[in-house]
Amino acid sequence: MGLLVRSTDPVSGYRTYDQQQSGSTRSDQGEVTSRRVALAVCTIVDIAAGFLLLWILLYLLDANQSNVFVEFVHGTADWLAWWSQDIFTMDTEGLRTILNYGLPAAMYLLIGHGIAARLNRA
Repeated sequence: MGLLVRSTDPVSGYRTYDQQQSGSTRSDQGEVTSRRVALAVCTIVDIAAGFLLLWILLYLLDANQSNVFVEFVHGTADWLAWWSQDIFTMDTEGLRTILNYGLPAAMYLLIGHGIAARLNRA
């Protein structure tokens, strides 16, 4: 079994893990696990925010509402933004859509990436 040693890649600046010949410890495995969980959290919140932003874009570009893809994106965005529906009630539909779906997208990104950063520091 090899030991994973944390080092920093001089080109990208990202942390990498190098394999060494001594036995691995539980703390090293815990670091790898927390890093994987952080990556999963980032991926999930990025996908969620992507659906919300895609719906905003489709709405502003006046996409065909009866299209199957547009219906799927709208349904997913509604499910993700259930808690923020009608927080903002402007007369302008475009601005209302941007705010009511943009707020949860921003919140998911901020909270999710904050959690992931905290997991990476552990």
